[in-house]
Amino acid sequence: MSDTDGKKTLGLRGGSGSVKQSFSHGRTKNVVVETKRKRVVVPKPGASKSSGSGNPALGDPSKRPAGISDAEMERRMKALAAAKAAEAEEAKKREEDEKAREEERERRRREIEEKAREEAEREAALKAKEEEDARAAREAEEAKKREAAAKSAAKKPAPAPAAEKTDDPAAAQAAMQKQERGGRVATPARGRETREPDDRSGRNKGGDNRRSGKLTVNQALNGGEGGRQRSMAAMKRKQERMRQKAMGGADSREKIVRDVQVPETIVVSELANRMAERVADVVKSLMKMGMMVTQNQSIDADTAELIVEEFGHRIQRVSDADVEDVIQSVDDKAEDLKPRPPVITIMGHVDHGKTSLLDAIRHANVTSGEAGGITQHIGAYQVTTESGSVLTFLDTPGHAAFTSMRSRGAQVTDIVVLVVAADDSVMPQTVEAIAHAKAAGVPMIVAINKCDKPGADPMKVRTELLQYEVIVEEMSGEVQDVEVSAKTGMGLDNLLEAIALQAEILELKANPDRAAEGAVIEAQLDVGRGPVATVLIQKGTLKRGDIFVVGEQWGKVRALVNDKGDRVDEAGPSVPVEVLGLNGTPEAGDVLNVVETEAQAREIAEYREQAAKDKRAAAGAATTLDQLLAKAKADENVKELPILVKADVQGSAEAIVQAMEKIGNDEVRVRVLHYGVGAITETDIGLAEASGAPVIGFNVRANAPARNAANQKGVEIRYYSVIYDLVDDVKAAASGLLSAEIRENFIGYAQIKEVFKVSGVGKVAGCLVTEGVARRSAGVRLLRDDVVIHEGTLKTLKRFKDEVKEVISGQECGMAFENYDDIRPNDVIEIFEREEVERQLD
Repeated sequence: MSDTDGKKTLGLRGGSGSVKQSFSHGRTKNVVVETKRKRVVVPKPGASKSSGSGNPALGDPSKRPAGISDAEMERRMKALAAAKAAEAEEAKKREEDEKAREEERERRRREIEEKAREEAEREAALKAKEEEDARAAREAEEAKKREAAAKSAAKKPAPAPAAEKTDDPAAAQAAMQKQERGGRVATPARGRETREPDDRSGRNKGGDNRRSGKLTVNQALNGGEGGRQRSMAAMKRKQERMRQKAMGGADSREKIVRDVQVPETIVVSELANRMAERVADVVKSLMKMGMMVTQNQSIDADTAELIVEEFGHRIQRVSDADVEDVIQSVDDKAEDLKPRPPVITIMGHVDHGKTSLLDAIRHANVTSGEAGGITQHIGAYQVTTESGSVLTFLDTPGHAAFTSMRSRGAQVTDIVVLVVAADDSVMPQTVEAIAHAKAAGVPMIVAINKCDKPGADPMKVRTELLQYEVIVEEMSGEVQDVEVSAKTGMGLDNLLEAIALQAEILELKANPDRAAEGAVIEAQLDVGRGPVATVLIQKGTLKRGDIFVVGEQWGKVRALVNDKGDRVDEAGPSVPVEVLGLNGTPEAGDVLNVVETEAQAREIAEYREQAAKDKRAAAGAATTLDQLLAKAKADENVKELPILVKADVQGSAEAIVQAMEKIGNDEVRVRVLHYGVGAITETDIGLAEASGAPVIGFNVRANAPARNAANQKGVEIRYYSVIYDLVDDVKAAASGLLSAEIRENFIGYAQIKEVFKVSGVGKVAGCLVTEGVARRSAGVRLLRDDVVIHEGTLKTLKRFKDEVKEVISGQECGMAFENYDDIRPNDVIEIFEREEVERQLD
């Protein structure tokens, strides 16, 4: 046995040579056969065939090891093949055994089901027989009554003898009955009056029916009418005994095995209910396990699993996330799909005319309501063209801070219209819009705007778009391009025609007859209406009264408002509407789903809120001691500028927070303590005071209590309507936390000629200023053989016997160092000044 280069070789010697079998990492490689004549490599079974010459079954003879003949090699190969076949046979046998066991289990299950079905059929037959017997008994009783009535009516009693005549009705009745039976009638004794029967209660005054429903000796002997019948319970018990006897004795019924769903925690009584077992038995089993619990206490899933298995049932673990299973993704059938309007997103760089172009299409003026003439919200509008087609437009801001807002716009769109100014060409946000459109996988239409300007060059725009793999039709590409002018209206018809053509190619369809599903384009907190979300319906139809869940919020549709401000009762696919009735402000980009009940919506929202809270806690928590120490050390070295942000809509708040996260470096960073939607409240002022942070309001104002609290507590409130100004001011404030940069300016050199000892002063260097100037207030370094051996300040600078402020080049002077005396002749003194330079964040 030898080991070479990590491989093991097993040598088998025969009569004329040897066999070496090579192993590599536990897997058999080729078999090497060496003989006196040649060396053959025999591939293992299943290996790829050698392309060399020789016997194909034995491998290439030129690579066979010496000492193994063809017959020996063939025998060994057959043995190896036989072993492989035996192994395959064994695996096949195991598979057949497993299959047989599975069939046996399936057969037993079918037997149990068949037995249960037969039992149910028997019970149904017994119940039907009971009903039939009861009906037959009732019919027989009624027939007997009718027969008795007919007999009594047809038969007339014989007249009684005069001597036996009496006025007593009871005696007459008894005599009549006696006569009917063929007996003698006993007459009352003379001189005694027959007593009237006791009838205090006044019941049964009707004569013959006095004892109706009661069992008498006469009725018991003759089986007459009014006899008592067996109760239904007694008949059921008798039939059950008969059924048990027919089934082979009073054996107990076979136990039904149930699938028990167990969440993370479950109440003991609920667990017993799901297993269909007695609560006392479950509590008893828990006490045997050492758990003293009552039926109203909760147990964990592991303990519940032990109990379920002990009672012979099957457990099904469920988690809290299963509450979202009610939101099912239904695959719409092809016959249910109907055409829907396309959703077009307008994207492009700042001030390239996106909103103005949309205004020209809508015949409106959206920019007049925007601060600074720029779009800072996502707008959703529906436009009906002259041809009658309906188009849904999404207008997204173009500034870099609104990257996430544009990303959400691209995710819900069908067609992207890329607006590029002909006089400005491709800009950074234009490139970003192209990336978003490609990531969303939607077709693009290039609208070259501002073609009415003198410096417009549409061909330059088309050429620069080639750098970003956007090839327009003018350049023999597939992307449509239209030259337009939002100011003059040039090319708008061509743009709408290009959009309609692209939408026709896409064949956009949706199912309006299903539960609604949509995406939140924007959300805000309105003072009069509460939380309001702008939702673009993607599937189904949203109606008034629908219960929905959106992100971590839920609600019931109280009202729907379209883009024109009119209230509508429902909104179908590709229709943007404002939804009122939420319990909180959702995040822009959340998905709205309609559910059946309010309890489901509340449960899903609570689960999502808890999951988001746990995720944020996990993201901010350090898991090891090293991470805790590293985080604490990093926080000590970094200065923070805390701020509190309130905005008018959720999208703007998110964009501001993202912009704040980009401000800072290794020394300074901006920390957003809290951000939200709505007016600045007194609670915000309290949080800002505790943290020493200013409050920034973006298109919102503080209410009266908040203003009074801010004046009393000295909290600064800043209002902004344009994001550029906000970012610049915060960046300037953060720059103030940076430590000033220290710069050194070398102002001169002096060489020590001689060293003097002066009483009261120490060693004084007699120097010659060789370059620049020496100042008393400057810093100095002592150089010896061009090596710095001391850095400090001057204690004295004298010219002759006078103390001077500075000495210019070429003059001699005397210098003494502060707290340092190791100076020698020919040492060089370097004189420099330090200045502080204020730093700014990039």
